[in-house]
Amino acid sequence: MKILVLEDNERLANLVVEALEQKKYHVVLFRDGKKALEAIDDGFDCFILDINVPGLDGISLLKEIRSMDTATPAIIISANIELETIQDAYHKGCDEYLKKPFYMYELELKIEKLCKPKVVILKLAQGYSYDMEHEILLDANQEEIKLAKKEILLLNLFAKNLGKTITFERIEQYVWEGELTTTENIRALVKRLRKKLPEETIENQGGIGYRLHCVC
Repeated sequence: MKILVLEDNERLANLVVEALEQKKYHVVLFRDGKKALEAIDDGFDCFILDINVPGLDGISLLKEIRSMDTATPAIIISANIELETIQDAYHKGCDEYLKKPFYMYELELKIEKLCKPKVVILKLAQGYSYDMEHEILLDANQEEIKLAKKEILLLNLFAKNLGKTITFERIEQYVWEGELTTTENIRALVKRLRKKLPEETIENQGGIGYRLHCVC
């Protein structure tokens, strides 16, 4: 799971990053809201946002996130306990408001509740399955099929967006993690992944992207 953390307090930021990395999460830390804004398209599964940070405050950043992404969970962490601020955060689209100081265990529980995939085992055709939690692809004989890093990221992206068309742009943002790539590279990646999956699991969508077909 890839998590964006916006926190300018160095001590707290380091504690959060250390705790989440121990949980095997991929954590990207920002201390400036404007710099975080530039990265919100980089395929995050969860946003953890402080309010009072340099550049752009956390609630304003949340508003920008929700203008293009209404689904990815967002947790506000703040020492501000004014009712008006809390109401504004929820109005802008936060899923949880965690008041400072807090126990790290509280944050970990909220991430577990909000951000982990609801469907853990994805059933595919011909008896294949994908364990989203452990990122393992199994064939009909329950034997593991090895996946490269980008193949895992692409399959995760499909699995989190069942029934939706995933555009080339979205694949670039999520799988290449903000780096530029070409349509040819994306098609080559899809071709490699298709060879490891049952036929027609990944469907073409009119030249704009792809969609995952599952039997779940």
